[in-house]
Amino acid sequence: MNSTPQLTGSLPLTAAVALVGFETGDQDSITRIVDSSECPLPPEYKWQIHLQASVESTMASLRRERIPIILCDRDRTADAWKELLEQFDGLSSPPLLIVASRLADDRLWVEALNLGAYDVLAKPFETAEVVRIFNLACLRWNQGNAALSAAPAARYWVA
Repeated sequence: MNSTPQLTGSLPLTAAVALVGFETGDQDSITRIVDSSECPLPPEYKWQIHLQASVESTMASLRRERIPIILCDRDRTADAWKELLEQFDGLSSPPLLIVASRLADDRLWVEALNLGAYDVLAKPFETAEVVRIFNLACLRWNQGNAALSAAPAARYWVA
């Protein structure tokens, strides 16, 4: 009997952000922005915020769950974002890293993008900019992972 293989299994759409090294005030600001009506998502998404204290705890979380966006505070943890980028190499679905800083100038932007970061956000956070960058990053990550999951090696076949 000859049957056509069917592609099964799909990856859920994810909209999660890990905040690495932020003070409580900045964490609260990001949480208010993603919980507001100004940060709309399609109904199949729901934003989740993961608070991380260090590179190590972030990497442990990434090994357990799919988190598409990492927002790292450069002001409190100067080199943590670089360490994270180095450690993303071994992940099957590496997140997109966004660097946040009060000194978000052209020099930081060029350095961050050259090293593999997705973008740079200026602090204090502006709602419209956070919404724009998070939504674009989430869309890009989910599209990239959907393309990966469509490849036979990333999914399984049932005859």
